[in-house]
Amino acid sequence: MERVDVAVIGGGQAGPAAAHALRRQGLEPVVLEASDQPAGSWPRYYDSLTLFSPAGYSSLPGMPFSGDPDRYPHRDDVVAYLLRYADRLDADIRTGVRVRDVRAAADGTFTLALASGDESSARGVVAASGTFGRPHRPSLPGLEDFAGTVLHAAEYRAPEPFAGRRVVVVGAGNSAVQIAAELAAHAQVTLATRHPVRFAAQRTLGRDLHWWLTRTGADILPVGRYLRTPPTQLVIDDGRYRAAVAAGAPDRRPVFTGIDGAKVAWADGSSEEVDTILLATGYRPDLGYLTPLGALDDRGHPLHREGFSLTHPGLAYVGLEWQRSLSSNSLRGVGRDARRIARRLVAHLHRD
Repeated sequence: MERVDVAVIGGGQAGPAAAHALRRQGLEPVVLEASDQPAGSWPRYYDSLTLFSPAGYSSLPGMPFSGDPDRYPHRDDVVAYLLRYADRLDADIRTGVRVRDVRAAADGTFTLALASGDESSARGVVAASGTFGRPHRPSLPGLEDFAGTVLHAAEYRAPEPFAGRRVVVVGAGNSAVQIAAELAAHAQVTLATRHPVRFAAQRTLGRDLHWWLTRTGADILPVGRYLRTPPTQLVIDDGRYRAAVAAGAPDRRPVFTGIDGAKVAWADGSSEEVDTILLATGYRPDLGYLTPLGALDDRGHPLHREGFSLTHPGLAYVGLEWQRSLSSNSLRGVGRDARRIARRLVAHLHRD
């Protein structure tokens, strides 16, 4: 059985950031990525996705985004950046390796069972597998009996296949509004939300929102541990999305009250046939491989404080939403959390 210092599970943005921090602490991490390239879920996001943070605020530690720092990188720009980052990172990154489960060994180490049937032993584990593998599908009235097509945003790529159809997009976050507005140029689209959409201006007084978040310190406030429920996501808008919703393309309505076959019932008493319901309802931590450890609660969420496991001192997390701050699961913020995790892990391993 192979023995390693620290196994980092996940090779998207969080995994390499963790590996960079661990290397700087003198450890030898091995990054295990299930897909065929160290870019995590980014290649599978919808085609038009563009970051709402400028390139200058979207870098991992040690390698700035190339080009104009004020530009807003496209999905493919992020993929290319992550591949360059992995190529330059002096760490053992292995692709096509899926971790099936992690168990605690009697000597305080961890045993990783891989989908290939092989096993590895690690003194420490960093769970950095993100959320894309676990789309959240909320319980909505009648959805399980809908006769049309139900998709999650994780399955959406482009608007053209929906041309001429009646589509309901469920959700009020950035992805929901962006996808709904994009679809509205090809289909009749309703954005169904539990609450009105809340917008935040992308630029104020000539400065991007992220300049203000950084300058005020709001981006790094350690409030994550105090949040029982993450706050409602604001839609970062340069004016286009608010205008699109105001113009009814897409129109915004409260979430439907029921479904009968392919007919959706609305709160105003009306009903209509719908072809597709697209759930842009977010994701949950993709950490099922930790179930044997007892490291997760009954919802599959990690038992942690600011990324440090509350059940196993050699286990840590990087890239969780609100792990420590607003920016914890972003390109701009994941490196800060990774540095804190690396310091704690090296202190724990040196005690053993």
